[in-house]
Amino acid sequence: MTIQPKSAFRLQTHWTPAVGGESLAYSLTLTNLSAKPVSGFKLCVSGPARIDPAAAVEGGVLTARLSNHSELSPPEGFVLESGASWTVTARGLSYPLRHWTDGANTAYVALADGTTVPVSVAPTQAKGDNAPLKRGAEIYPVPHVAPVPVSIVPWPNSVSVSGRVAVPQGLAIEAKGEEATAAASAFAELVEGLFPVEGIVRPEGEGGLPVSLALADDFAPEAYVIRFAGGRVMISAATRTGLLYGLITLGQILRGARHHPETFLFPLEGEIKDEPSLGWRGTHLDVARQFYGTAEVSRFLKILAWNKLNRFHWHLSDDEAWRLEIDAYPELTRIGAWRGHGLPLPPLLGSGPERAGGYYSKASVREIVALAGRVGIQVIPEIDVPGHCYAMLLAIPELRDPAEHGDYYSVQGFPNNCLNPAREETYRVLETILDEVIELFPYKRIHVGADEVPIGAWSGSPEALARLAELAGTDVAAAHAKRLNVVTNHHGADEIDGSGAAVLQAQFLARIQKFLALRGCITGGWEEAAHGDIIDKEKSFLNGWRSVEVSAALAGRGYDIVVCPGQVYYLDMANSPAWSEPGAAWAGWSEPQTLYEFDPVEGWTEQQKKHFLGIQSCIWSEPMTDRGVFDRLVFPRISALAETGWTRPERKSWERFKALAGLMPILYGITAAA
Repeated sequence: MTIQPKSAFRLQTHWTPAVGGESLAYSLTLTNLSAKPVSGFKLCVSGPARIDPAAAVEGGVLTARLSNHSELSPPEGFVLESGASWTVTARGLSYPLRHWTDGANTAYVALADGTTVPVSVAPTQAKGDNAPLKRGAEIYPVPHVAPVPVSIVPWPNSVSVSGRVAVPQGLAIEAKGEEATAAASAFAELVEGLFPVEGIVRPEGEGGLPVSLALADDFAPEAYVIRFAGGRVMISAATRTGLLYGLITLGQILRGARHHPETFLFPLEGEIKDEPSLGWRGTHLDVARQFYGTAEVSRFLKILAWNKLNRFHWHLSDDEAWRLEIDAYPELTRIGAWRGHGLPLPPLLGSGPERAGGYYSKASVREIVALAGRVGIQVIPEIDVPGHCYAMLLAIPELRDPAEHGDYYSVQGFPNNCLNPAREETYRVLETILDEVIELFPYKRIHVGADEVPIGAWSGSPEALARLAELAGTDVAAAHAKRLNVVTNHHGADEIDGSGAAVLQAQFLARIQKFLALRGCITGGWEEAAHGDIIDKEKSFLNGWRSVEVSAALAGRGYDIVVCPGQVYYLDMANSPAWSEPGAAWAGWSEPQTLYEFDPVEGWTEQQKKHFLGIQSCIWSEPMTDRGVFDRLVFPRISALAETGWTRPERKSWERFKALAGLMPILYGITAAA
C-alpha cells in the first residue's frame, strides 16, 4: 500500500466544555483522503492537551500516552475506507482545553509496517465558539497626538526637553576610552541586528548627528544623562552599560521622530536623566519544550536589551528535552535533545514523527553569553533538578535506584521523572555537569529549578525510603511509601510541603548548594527550593511564581525574591479567557494593561521589600508552536514588564505606554494580528 504524504489524512478536533449535566469531550476525527483503505494503524497526536490514562475513550483505545503525546487505535478489525472518517472521543483529561492552541497541533498515522504518514491538522474548534482564531501581536496604533513629545520605552525618570530640529539621518558616535568604545560598538551591533537597513549609526559625512560619550563617577551603575545643546548630544554615565542605555534611549527618540514626525520630535535642547527602578529586570525563556536556535536566541537578547532588560534566565533542561552540550555525558544531547517516532522521547508539543529538536554547543553558548554581556544582560542558566528530569534519566538511566518499583507522575504526566537524592551517583554526575556549566556562565548565578517535584517522588525506591527514615524517622518513611502511584494533579507547591518528598528534596538541594557555593556561585531556585528552610539564604535567591502573597511570605522568611507570578508575568498565559486567544490558562490570563498596571510588591512590608530583587517574565513555550503564537503572547507584554522594572511607579502611565508601544513592532519584525 502506498499513501502519498502530506495529503493522505486530515485531522479535525473539537472540544465540548462541560455544561450542566453534559460531560466535557475531546473529539478527534481522522479522514482518509487517499485512494486506498487503511487498517491496523494508530493515530498519534501531541498536545498541549493531555488525555488521562484513565479517561473514558469512545470509538477507540488509548494504547500509549506520555504527557501530551497520545496514541489512539481504532477497534480491532476496523478499516478506514477511502474518503471515510473515524472519530474517537476522550472524556477525562488531566489537562483540559481552554484555548485553541490547547488541542492537537500535530499528528501522524503509524502504519502496521512501522512507517509513518503525516496528517494535516486543523486548529481545534470549541463547541458554540466560531470567533476567528487570533495570531500575531496586538499592535497599538501610534496616535497623531501623543501624551509626550519623544518616544522612549521604558519611560525615563526625568524628561525635560524643548524645541525641535530636523530629524538627523543617523548618529555619529564619538567614543574615547575602552568603556565608551565598547558601549558604542555594542549599540552599533544592536541596531544593525534589529533594523539593519535604517543606518542608525553613520558618520557625520553621511548626515550623522555628533554624539559624544563621557564617563563620570557620580552615577549609579545603569544610570545616564543625555544633554541636547547646540546641534550636538552628550551622554554621560559611570559604566559602559549606562552609556549603552543612553544610546538606546537616543536611538528610540530618533526612530520615533523618523517614522512618526507628526507625533514625535527630535529635541533641540534639554536633558533626560534616568536610572532603573529595579536592579533585576528579567525574562526567562524555556528552550526545552520548543527549541530556539542560536540566531533566534541572539535576536531575542537584542530585543531584551532594547527594552533595557538585564537578566536572561535560560531554561535549558526539562522533562521534554536536554539542550546543553556536556562533554562528560554526550548521551544527554544524543538522546535528550531529540524527539520523534521510535525515539526514546516521542513527538511532544507540536513536533512530528521526524527527528526534531536540537541543542546548544559550548561554542554557541559562549557566543550567546558574550553577546549578552556586550548589551548589558547577565545570563542565568537553569538545569532543573531534581524534578523535571525525564529526558536526563533516559540519557543516564544509572541514576535510578535499580530496585525502584511502581510509578509516580508529575503534573505534566511524566512518570518517575526525579533524580534520586539517596544515590551517590546522582551527586557525582550532577557535580560533573555543573562544573561544565559554571565554566560557561561567568555571572556565577546557577539556577537549579527545584519546582514541581511530585508528592509521590521516590516512594517506590528502597534507597530513598531508607534515607528518608534516617532524616525523618521510620513513620515518615512508611507514610511516604504509601504514596506510590499517586498522580500529582495540579501546578503548585502546597501539596508537597512537609511531605517525605519535600524532606528528601531539601537535603538534596542543601548538598547541591554547598557544592555551588564552594565554586563561588549563588544558587537560584523556584520557590519550592524553600521547603524545609535548609538552603543557605545568604547564597541563594528564589523565583516566586505562585502569587505576590507567597513571594512576600518567603521574603519575610529572609529569602531574596525575584517576583514572577504565573497569573500575570507568565507570558504563555493567554491574553484573555476567550477560546480564540492562543496560550495556556492553568494560572489565569493577563492582557497587556493588566500586566502593565500590576504591582509586584502590593501589600509588602518594608522589611519584606529588603529582599525584593526585582521582576521577571517567564516564557514557557508549550503552546508556542509557531512565530504567530509566540508574537501574540510575548508582545507587547514584554515591553510592559520592562517599564514596570525600569520606570518609577508614580511615573507610569498606561495611556502613554500604549501610545509608544506601537513603535516596537517595527523593530522586532514581529507578525501582526490579522
